[in-house]
Amino acid sequence: MRGLSSNERALVERIDPAAMLRRTEAWAAINSGTRNLAGVARMAGLLADAFAALPGEIALVEPAAAEAVGADGVVERIEHGRHLHLRVRPEAPVQMLFTGHMDTVYPADHPFQTLTHRDDGTLNGPGTADMKGGLAVMLAALAAFEGSAEAARLGYEVVVNSDEETGSMSSAALLARAAAGKVAALTYEPALADGTLAGARGGTGNFSIVVRGRSAHAGRNPEEGRNAIVAAADLAVRLAAAGAPGLSVNPARIDGGGPNNVVPDLAVLRVNFRPAAATDIDRARAAIDAAVAAVAAAHDVGVAVHGSFNRPPKPVDPGAERLFATVAAAGADLGLTIGRRATGGVCDGNNIAAAGVPVVDTMGVRGGAIHSADEFMIVDSLAERAALSALTIGRIAAKGRP
Repeated sequence: MRGLSSNERALVERIDPAAMLRRTEAWAAINSGTRNLAGVARMAGLLADAFAALPGEIALVEPAAAEAVGADGVVERIEHGRHLHLRVRPEAPVQMLFTGHMDTVYPADHPFQTLTHRDDGTLNGPGTADMKGGLAVMLAALAAFEGSAEAARLGYEVVVNSDEETGSMSSAALLARAAAGKVAALTYEPALADGTLAGARGGTGNFSIVVRGRSAHAGRNPEEGRNAIVAAADLAVRLAAAGAPGLSVNPARIDGGGPNNVVPDLAVLRVNFRPAAATDIDRARAAIDAAVAAVAAAHDVGVAVHGSFNRPPKPVDPGAERLFATVAAAGADLGLTIGRRATGGVCDGNNIAAAGVPVVDTMGVRGGAIHSADEFMIVDSLAERAALSALTIGRIAAKGRP
């Protein structure tokens, strides 16, 4: 830490690694799978209590309306938990945004529910890396910063949503409002085990395409039927063929069908698009329109498209380059080498960048094997990454920008 001023050393020394580990263990012991509303509510309450240690106004915000298409082709509202929102010093001259998520990918009945401390210094458990550990890092960094001389210069908002793992459909508007006017944002997704951060990210779009045909007896009068499964399969093949460099297309599932002697009159095609750039979204939309029109005409079926490109691609623009440089310089002064690389994964960092705010979205713990029963967090990275965040925040507050 030879590159730190005396004030910066004091900032880092205020971080309590043992308290961070206790929080991570307590939070990871709670199942907060996105659809486990009771578990998410419990997690939201604990987070509200913990983040209340920071100054400002804290609230649990009701989720916005969100919908999903069932296997029966019916569009229904889906419920989400409340989102944590904290606002501190909105009158300060410099404003930042800090975001994370309280939900995990593990439902209430998933077998992966326990924590295990391993001999290699890792903690294996659901959400330890993604991102209960990251939330502990965020809180510790902000609490340490609040004791610094620069605190009065910086205002900030914190958003911890309950639906990131399923696309942030009920929190996207809250994130966009919170991002407005910020000089920079930090999001606490996990870094890779070696500390590498995510740089540019592609985008994503998820679609449910409902195909309605006409039922008939498969032996007596099949010619009078309109096979929705066949039409949906044709649609899947046409969309898959639209994939190209810059645009990945993954037809993932077809719901529908019934007895072998009945021509199926309903099918729902689920398909995911991964555009590398904004122009690839235009290509994807054109491919959807063309395939739907061709299949509807060829099979004499009705086709309805539901879904959106909910996370735009996140390029590394000049603002993001400056923020990465600030983080890397802080890391260097802490004795850390901070690298980055592009990834096809998506997160709320995509949404924040789309709002025009520079963001580094992997400021959480170092870990790996996320979304699996092998998920782990490197315990020593709690203090390491909290110091990295606190120092980054302090320098942005002092300069007024990244």
